[in-house]
Amino acid sequence: MTLSMSSKHDKDQREWLKLIDEEVIRPEIPIIDPHHHLWPSTLSADSEFVSNRYLLEDLWEDTERGHKIVKTVFVECGQGYYNDGPEEMKPVGETEFVVSVSKEASLDNSKAQIGGIVSFADMMLGSSVKEVLEAHQEKGKGLFKGIRHAAGWDKSNQIKNSHTNPIEHIYLNNKFQKGIEELSNLNLTFDAWHYHNQITELTSLANNFPDLVIIHDHFGGPLGIGPYTNMREEIFHQWKEDISELSLCKNVFMKLGGLAMPINGWNWHKRNIPASSNEIVEFHSPYYLHAIKEFGTNRCMFESNFPVDKQSMSYLVLWNGFKKISRIFSDLEISDLFFETAKKVYSL
Repeated sequence: MTLSMSSKHDKDQREWLKLIDEEVIRPEIPIIDPHHHLWPSTLSADSEFVSNRYLLEDLWEDTERGHKIVKTVFVECGQGYYNDGPEEMKPVGETEFVVSVSKEASLDNSKAQIGGIVSFADMMLGSSVKEVLEAHQEKGKGLFKGIRHAAGWDKSNQIKNSHTNPIEHIYLNNKFQKGIEELSNLNLTFDAWHYHNQITELTSLANNFPDLVIIHDHFGGPLGIGPYTNMREEIFHQWKEDISELSLCKNVFMKLGGLAMPINGWNWHKRNIPASSNEIVEFHSPYYLHAIKEFGTNRCMFESNFPVDKQSMSYLVLWNGFKKISRIFSDLEISDLFFETAKKVYSL
């Protein structure tokens, strides 16, 4: 499924991103991008640019910029849901939608292929979520890998909670954990997305389900807006402690990326020029290096989180930033960060 027209905002964003022009660093490194979205319609965002769509041709426009993107993993974003039928089954439509895009991609094997799908199922259904998971498996045609139930919740009305409308302390909820048990029983993965003040609750969940593979998205969402404005150092200190504790759960893996969203408070999306790879290194390296130190490269993977992070920099620049951050590591460790960990975790 592709659309041929772009909005004025799309064109403006393209021109804005071109203001930072960089040469591709180490284009020979094979990459699996384990976190991107696809959507045919506008999602609301605190951004100067709002894209009307991000579909296969848009993904390929990014992945073909010079980095060697071999495969990708789609992560749920509420698109392609069924319009009718039982409410709990409607998200299965997203899996079917992405399978159709992957089939379109397979017609050109010279470009990045969608190798995995992480969809949504409501873990608050408890044990009855099993039927939904099995429906995802049936429609997924071997691409369905697991579930993300976004859990971002904050008491401040200045912080937008996740699109799944989670309750407070959702990871500790008995019904939620019953749903997680079904996920684990089917040997599916769980992508965890929340805010920094919820990391300790994920640690509790991970300890309760040691056989469940958990992927921690976007560093656990360190917030930098609303009541968290001008609290970066304080939050970073607590975040480091919480990440170190989480790393003791050997079933948890880290996705390294997603720090350039508006909620993180860097405000690069509001500037006259986008971020450069040197700025990624300067401002974000402490998060990357601490996570890698605690988890090890064999439990970490770089992620684009596109097109959400496209609000702040181009795809080329982002992966250049990752390559600059990883210069201190061995070739084997670099292979982990860019390819092997994602391949292992998502069975690609």
